[in-house]
Amino acid sequence: MSTLLPQADRADVPPAAHLLAVEDLTVEFRTRRGVVHAVNGVDFHLDERETLAILGESGSGKSVTAQAIMGILDTPPGFITRGAIRYRGTDVLTLREEDRRKVRGQKIAMIFQDALSALNPVFSVGWQLGEMARVHRGASRSEAKRAAIELMERVRIPNAAQRVGAYPHEFSGGMRQRIMIAMALALNPDILIADEPTTALDVTVQAQIMQLLAGLQDETGMGLILITHDLGVVADVADRIAVMYAGKIVENARVHDIYARPAHPYSEGLLASIPRVDQRGGKLEAIRGAPPSLIDLPPGCSFHPRCDYRRDNCTRDVPPLYEVSADRGSACHYWQEVLGAQ
Repeated sequence: MSTLLPQADRADVPPAAHLLAVEDLTVEFRTRRGVVHAVNGVDFHLDERETLAILGESGSGKSVTAQAIMGILDTPPGFITRGAIRYRGTDVLTLREEDRRKVRGQKIAMIFQDALSALNPVFSVGWQLGEMARVHRGASRSEAKRAAIELMERVRIPNAAQRVGAYPHEFSGGMRQRIMIAMALALNPDILIADEPTTALDVTVQAQIMQLLAGLQDETGMGLILITHDLGVVADVADRIAVMYAGKIVENARVHDIYARPAHPYSEGLLASIPRVDQRGGKLEAIRGAPPSLIDLPPGCSFHPRCDYRRDNCTRDVPPLYEVSADRGSACHYWQEVLGAQ
């Protein structure tokens, strides 16, 4: 489980009005090769009925952030060294493990990346879905089975009553993902974290999964954190986007603002690298170079070795998250100069 290391002179922060508020979250992994700075001072919030998309390449810190929120980091080697994770104003990092267990699953739930790996192959999907009712609600076997069928129907799995005894390998990838969603919704959480929920699914099934999540969100009023590297997936479902690079949020904005005019070179590069229906022919642009080692981050802005806009101060000074406009920030010296001059 995650561990918050002792921190000197930690000031109490007044409770926030947000459903979830992550403040200055810092996570490191202590390995034989060195300290991996996986998450470096991340801040964001989530409100009821809101969808926040967290974008970035593999290794940017998206999934580690989600694991820290859920309290499922492997410790060691992972440690939360600084920050707060506030659920309805209460910092869950300060709770006893018994109390935190009541938040995990019941208040904040998570859909994991690989449904086939996350589901136990030796138990039926009905048994696995019913386990939530048995453990947390004290349900009998027959009650747990009825609850499992209701959950399967809720996520629109056909013939749920007949398939409740089937095993994970007997379902398609899209159906397994629906089962994972059903499992996460079993205890009616206030917050659902979906970690790459459409990975390895074809475009049609991706759209079905996203429509299902949107419909369930409308039904329950839950807040949704969608972790992905695919800008195309979030265009129609997200309210706000937080772009992560090398363990930091480098831009956050309303979804339409970031698509209309990105305010960070990394966001600009991500948008330029995806195909668009209004542009035919030509080549897709790629972000040159590779992400930095999280053991040995470059000085200044972590993106500067790959950036076409870099200035001298980019190689020296770590950019703060400048306020570009209301509810929008960009961790870029260049874009601060450009937008600030307009």
